[in-house]
Amino acid sequence: MDEEAKMPENPVVPTPNDIISIEPAPPRRSEWRRFARVFFGRKLYLVGFIIVVIIILTAIFAPVLTPYDPEKNDLTSRLQTPNAEHLLGTDQLGRDILTRIVYGARVSLIIGFSAVFASTIVGTIMGLAAAHYGGWVFAIIMRIADVLMALPAIILMMLIAGMLKGGGIWIVVFALGFGGIAPMARMMCGQALSVKQNDYIMAARAVGMSNWRIMFTQIFPNAYPPLIVGLTMGIGGVVLGEAGLSFLGIGVQAPTPSWGGMVMDGQRFLLTNPLLSLMPGVAIMFLVFGFNMVGDGVRDAIDPRLRGVI
Repeated sequence: MDEEAKMPENPVVPTPNDIISIEPAPPRRSEWRRFARVFFGRKLYLVGFIIVVIIILTAIFAPVLTPYDPEKNDLTSRLQTPNAEHLLGTDQLGRDILTRIVYGARVSLIIGFSAVFASTIVGTIMGLAAAHYGGWVFAIIMRIADVLMALPAIILMMLIAGMLKGGGIWIVVFALGFGGIAPMARMMCGQALSVKQNDYIMAARAVGMSNWRIMFTQIFPNAYPPLIVGLTMGIGGVVLGEAGLSFLGIGVQAPTPSWGGMVMDGQRFLLTNPLLSLMPGVAIMFLVFGFNMVGDGVRDAIDPRLRGVI
């Protein structure tokens, strides 16, 4: 009876109009869509991406874009100024400058990608091992990295190329790739040390996972994003390093077309035919700029702190 007395005489019954409809939450964007929104949403990064794509396509379709042989001499056409047949003129041996720049893109990209991928693979393994095992393994690997990083990069590359009697493309790749191992190893070691402290790493040890399985299935997938940024930006640095070695005469040797070698060969004709050095220098500038912009874009798109709250 007491409960009935407490009830209101005219209870209010909610009508359908009074019921608040709950809308479903908007679907989460995929990581690829987030990445693309940041990367392609900024004009400077988009310009860099377009430059890189154009240079890569130019290198791939080089035989279609030009009818000339980049290594064939024609002394009857030496040092020609730009004309209908040779849009950028010819060099001191009668070779078409535009053709050598187009084929030189192949050399620069092959060296750039090969050296960076090689140094990334070796540096990643060294960094993971140093962070995971610690102790004397960490001490030895990090001291080796310190010694390599203490030497100026160009001196180290010159030393390696000189000892191997540099001249072939793969010797240059080895010299430039060796110089990039230490920065990659230190970067991966720092990331792996941070990831190593998480609870799921301790759980993996508790269930009996092997050290190598923990490194490559638990630590690496959560520590690799900075490597992607270092890889994309490192290609531009390798291209500059190759150009420097070729300019000094210990990089890619003639008659293989190389942008650095073309700059060196054309310096004697700067006053009479500046295009010999100017145009390959411009090509180097655009390629390095493009890869640096791509690297910055990848960094901003991967790092949530830089791309903003989405």
